Amino acid sequence: MSKKGIHFNISERKVLLRVFDIISILVVLYFVSNTFDFDYFTINKENWRWVFVLILYISLFGTIFELYDLQKSSRLEKVLANIILTASVTVLFYFLTPFFTPILPDNRLQILYFYFAILFALFVWRLAYITFIVSPRFYKKVLIVGETSNIQTIVEAFNGADSNYKIVGFINCEVQKIDKIKFNGIVEYSPKQIYQVIKDESISEIVIASYNSESITPEIYKDLITLLEGGFSIKEYAQVYEDMTYRVPVQFVGKDFYKYFPFSRSNQNKMYLFFHRFFDVLISVTGILFSVFIIPFVMLGNLIGNRGPLFYSQERIGKNGNLFKIVKFRTMVKNAEKDGAVWAKKNDVRITPFGKFLRNSRLDEVPQFLNILKGDMSLIGPRPERPYFVRELSQTLPFYETRHIIKPGLTGWAQVNTRYGSSIDDSLLKLQYDLYYIKHRSFFLDINILIKTISTMIFFRGQ
Repeated sequence: MSKKGIHFNISERKVLLRVFDIISILVVLYFVSNTFDFDYFTINKENWRWVFVLILYISLFGTIFELYDLQKSSRLEKVLANIILTASVTVLFYFLTPFFTPILPDNRLQILYFYFAILFALFVWRLAYITFIVSPRFYKKVLIVGETSNIQTIVEAFNGADSNYKIVGFINCEVQKIDKIKFNGIVEYSPKQIYQVIKDESISEIVIASYNSESITPEIYKDLITLLEGGFSIKEYAQVYEDMTYRVPVQFVGKDFYKYFPFSRSNQNKMYLFFHRFFDVLISVTGILFSVFIIPFVMLGNLIGNRGPLFYSQERIGKNGNLFKIVKFRTMVKNAEKDGAVWAKKNDVRITPFGKFLRNSRLDEVPQFLNILKGDMSLIGPRPERPYFVRELSQTLPFYETRHIIKPGLTGWAQVNTRYGSSIDDSLLKLQYDLYYIKHRSFFLDINILIKTISTMIFFRGQ
């Protein structure tokens, strides 16, 4: 068997981006401090705290401004604005925290040196990343073994998750083959060609995409065992899908569903639940105090742009299917659902101009801090849905009511990764994210969601 090509997994590329962002910035700053009349930021043992704070700010603001989003990072025109935002806010905060950072220099030219050194370092490294790492020589080439029924869904899901993950071929393991696959860029091979394909195409991984393991013939099974024993990477489709997309593929889960839902121990961990509730109370009290300051402005905007009641409440389903009343700032025209419940959708004509601003900025959600304080909701969790839609969706989508095993949230994994839920397909996508959160719930994932929520507010991507 030929040697496999070099490739980087998603997690490896994210680590690579973070590490070399920091290395490139420190290298350029070291060069500038030793070449030009620049002594504001010097790297030595005595100034380790300055370096640590800079690394912290770069990592934090780089995450907020989506500098480590692999889809954006693979295209210079998309990542350029993120680089400028990250460098600008990092430098601003660095100057505004002189207790932990150097005192502002008398020579203002040094500020420009510092700013443009960081900007230049990030730009040059990201240009190198796009030119060399995000290129065909580092693609991860994959061979699918399974049935033909979901090949298109599989290919589209993988392509959308990672442009460097290339499915180059397919081996149909069905005993009764009706027709060859006709899908752009995907070649169907005979099971007898498996070794030759791996050699010719420099395949890095085989993914098994089969609902029924009995459909894999003894001949293919023997070849797969031989490859596995030789150290070749063979993975199950649902797990690869989850690792790449951060979603649980419920539409591909069959009667052995219990294999796919080993939910996070955090759901029963008393310490995690205690601190989760502690921060819910702390942040909800802070949010309620914040709302006292913004309510006059919201009232004025509502008077001009909404013309009607400031608040509205609605029945939603919470943990274990219990009903509660959610409170929000009104964003739609009065009597928006006089003819019955209707899906909210993008560019919904029922949303008022001021209501659109409230939704995009997520300010319409502020009154829900009262729900969090009462214990009906949590800061983070699946969004609470209305009983009418829950009844409809639970009849259509498998495992839909599983999302009710934890408290609903003000923000959540689905909210920061998707936008409008205006159809069954959109609800399926959000359900996949919700189940992923329940399955992998942790302090780290909660912090990730909070940072992504800040990004959503900054880029006005609220719903």
